[in-house]
Amino acid sequence: MIREYQAVKMLRFDTRDKKPKLYALLAEAVAVVVLLAVLVLKDADRYAAAISVILTLFFFSAVVQLFIAFVRQVQYNPYSYNTIFYLGFALFFLSVTILLLIFTTRIMRQPEINWHVELFSLLTGSAKLFILLTFPFILVFSIGLCISNISLLRHEGRKMKNLLGILLSFLLVGGQLLIFFSDYYYSGSRWQVMIHDLIVNIFAAVYLYFECMILGVMTADAMTARYEPEPNKDYIIILGCMIRKDGTPTPLLKSRIDRALDFAEKQQQMTGKEAVFVTSGGKGSDENISESACMKRYLMEKGIPKDRIIEEDKSRNTFENMTFSKELINGGDPGVKVAFSTTNYHVFRSGIYARRVKMRAVGMGAPTKWYYWPNAAIREFMGILKYHRLKQILIFSGLVLAYVFLTIMYYQ
Repeated sequence: MIREYQAVKMLRFDTRDKKPKLYALLAEAVAVVVLLAVLVLKDADRYAAAISVILTLFFFSAVVQLFIAFVRQVQYNPYSYNTIFYLGFALFFLSVTILLLIFTTRIMRQPEINWHVELFSLLTGSAKLFILLTFPFILVFSIGLCISNISLLRHEGRKMKNLLGILLSFLLVGGQLLIFFSDYYYSGSRWQVMIHDLIVNIFAAVYLYFECMILGVMTADAMTARYEPEPNKDYIIILGCMIRKDGTPTPLLKSRIDRALDFAEKQQQMTGKEAVFVTSGGKGSDENISESACMKRYLMEKGIPKDRIIEEDKSRNTFENMTFSKELINGGDPGVKVAFSTTNYHVFRSGIYARRVKMRAVGMGAPTKWYYWPNAAIREFMGILKYHRLKQILIFSGLVLAYVFLTIMYYQ
């Protein structure tokens, strides 16, 4: 644990008070558009190399700024849509930068080439190229999902929710194959080809957005699940889940409690500070006691005194876990240091709920069975997409419109 604590020292959570902004990148984009317009109006062919260099430098600057924003976002609030967006699209912009760098080198060596067509072709096809470049990763990822899902079905039964991994795998691979074959096997009039390319590029933009989101969520999930909170916590919230009929914790809940106990013990050894446990979970219709009472009893069996346990037994979901627990922790005093323990795949989304109720709690991930984690992580990903809807709509729409514009300009 100490080694892990030292390993993530460069990316400590909650060390910044201000969220990163990308105003500089927006200003650069405006300046680049104006500069390119001036060069095109003066003599586009004469300044072809300069135009290519400017675009390459802009996209490289965007990559650097997005990666810096990602690091600063993690230091400010790792449980955020911005964390996903910055990293996912930094990878896409990096691929565009590499393509532009190759194009710039070529145009400097062969200034006589039809650079207008090739540049627009590169930018118009950038989403498709990124998707095709990442195909090996998507294929391996999809195969892994299928293998884990088959094991899940064998152990947990044939339920629709246990098929999500297989369904996503077919969608991911099928989407890439559809783009590939649609792009390379079509002929017709200029108008027909333009409409075809417009449809393919819109589909590629949609696929690109969700692929970037998947890459960002996977990274955020892994990072937050493996993160070791700083050993200075006043309270540790243990998020409840289903208990057995006899009132004892299931293996999933037991792992959450054990993770919290392990952290509290290490914290006490390192700093001498004792944390108070908040057992959070209400009573389901098929449960004879509340999840909170079940966890409290387990903690006391492990030697934790009653005065170090606070029961929160009203919550029915993760959002209420965070809301009601905050009310019990000194009224949500911002100076109180709080951690929460939940299953590894659930840390990122739980952190989002904590920040929504304005509680800067840091999560720790409890292990789960290898075949269970991928499918559960997909459900979490689908849940995460519900947040920041306006921001997502704006980015998604902007991406689609950009490719529509580039495609139409290409055929002009």
